Amino acid sequence: MTDRRNVWDQLRKLTPARLAAAIEKDGGIFEGRAGAVRAYRYPDGRRVTVHFHSGKGYGPKLLKGLLERDLGWTEDDLRRLGLVD
Repeated sequence: MTDRRNVWDQLRKLTPARLAAAIEKDGGIFEGRAGAVRAYRYPDGRRVTVHFHSGKGYGPKLLKGLLERDLGWTEDDLRRLGLVD
């Protein structure tokens, strides 16, 4: 059984640069940027934007939406991509 609190403790330190690198490792293709926003597209049609604001992380609701709804990543995916232990 996985300790979800431990997973969140690791994810709340997630930086935009690390998230963008994981998206590219997962097959996301960089489409371009507009200011502090970078857009990525997957061959299956999914599209996600990553906001780069210096010194700021992601709140729990935004992060959950990004990882689960927009990217469709499971806990196994997070491990495979090296985002959690």
